[in-house]
Amino acid sequence: MHATIPSLPQGIHQLMRSGLKTGELNGELEGLLDRAGGRMLAKGMAILIKAGFGFLVCEGLDDEKAKKAQAFFEENFIMRDPNAEGGVRYYQGQFLIRTKKPEDDMNVYIRFCPDPDSLYLGNRLNPVAIVTTEAISEAEADEIERDPDRVDLIIRFKNIKAILGLVERPDADVVQLLLENLVQITGNFGHMFKFGAIGKSAQTTLTGSD
Repeated sequence: MHATIPSLPQGIHQLMRSGLKTGELNGELEGLLDRAGGRMLAKGMAILIKAGFGFLVCEGLDDEKAKKAQAFFEENFIMRDPNAEGGVRYYQGQFLIRTKKPEDDMNVYIRFCPDPDSLYLGNRLNPVAIVTTEAISEAEADEIERDPDRVDLIIRFKNIKAILGLVERPDADVVQLLLENLVQITGNFGHMFKFGAIGKSAQTTLTGSD
């Protein structure tokens, strides 16, 4: 377990990092995160994670980039299922990132492949359809958290400082964060391992593309 979980916080960090690789977002959002209050941090995280997946699966005009994008998508989001139409279904995990302090108003709702029919534009991947991210209110987050059909895993940080600390501790492992009481994870733990695997894959892809 300990060997598998560490990429969970790295996943959040690496996806935000990949979002910052899109030049037009870099300066604006780095500054936004530096002065982040709860709602502002949530908006920044939502934008960066969305942009990060867009960066990772954008095929572009380069054949090598297209191959990497398709490989990343197939590794992380395509599941072979003989009972599904066409023998394929897509990973559709739903995640809620929050803090333990309601006054932080820091809530990000993440859904993978929410609309499978939009994943391709012709024969090419649609980079904006892989994930949807929203900064939502405390009331909306409470409602989602109570509905098991709308969320698979809740990642609840101690406070805003604990989230921003990931920037300084990108290699922190989840067991360590749990022991330090900086994060609490509830829900279907199978999705925790999947989120960690996606994060690790993103890290590998980014390292190879730097």
